[in-house]
Amino acid sequence: MKPAPFVHLSAGSIDEAVALLLEHGDDVKILAGGQSLVPLMNMRLAQPAVLVDIGRTPGLDAIAVDGALRIGATARQSAVLRSPAVAAAAPLLTDALQWVSHPAIRNRGTFGGSVAHADAAAELPSALLALDAEMVARGPQGERTIPAGDFFVTYFTSALEEDEVLTEVRVPPRSPAERTGAKFLEIARRHGDFALVGVAVSLSLDAEDAIAGARVALCGVADVPLRARAAEAALVGTRAGDVAAATEAGRLAAEGLEPPSDVHASARYRVDAATTLVRRALLAASPTAPGGER
Repeated sequence: MKPAPFVHLSAGSIDEAVALLLEHGDDVKILAGGQSLVPLMNMRLAQPAVLVDIGRTPGLDAIAVDGALRIGATARQSAVLRSPAVAAAAPLLTDALQWVSHPAIRNRGTFGGSVAHADAAAELPSALLALDAEMVARGPQGERTIPAGDFFVTYFTSALEEDEVLTEVRVPPRSPAERTGAKFLEIARRHGDFALVGVAVSLSLDAEDAIAGARVALCGVADVPLRARAAEAALVGTRAGDVAAATEAGRLAAEGLEPPSDVHASARYRVDAATTLVRRALLAASPTAPGGER
């Protein structure tokens, strides 16, 4: 299939992109890598009259660390995956990106595009939730930051206003002396498919490998990525790699979940998968696990 007719406009700056959004109102969409929007347009599920292309807009594709890790919205997913700065500052993102689709898609798909698309089954939203990241948006009133916990509103809906552009994602810094562990795991019918269930785990550890802080986020189980706060609280004070603690955290993470049933998996399957994946991810995130951080 082919998309409905549209006008393609290339934005030379972020301010120009914002002005174009204001000018065209409800009939406009932002185009970055196009790996989600273009298929929707081809199937006529989206029919914007105007596309504002920010794929080559200067200043939106940088990856830098200046205290926080800063990832520009149009940085290609493959560039973020290969970045030594990202691997050092937020290894959970590197881990999660390995599960995102296939190399050809990651070479075109943008980091910010996946975030702004707000698919509840996608990997990056749950990983950013587990990292307490912030999204930076530019609109007519200037710049604002939106915590990951507030950014994802429901299926394919974010907190971005219609006249705002996502410009970068910021991940807060961790102390060089802080001992951490991180792991992303998911279950999909085929590698590269969206997750039936995914789990992002980030741990902070003391000198004796006791868990001082834990963040566990799930995708594919609700209309937004979810933090498993009861599991996080129960993990504090337990030892990293403790099987009993990880098993109990898995049970708590799945408790009260009401995931959807669809042609891919039942709700019951997703609950059971969440229980198992949380346990596995916690054990793999321990610094004492093979390949674990130190």
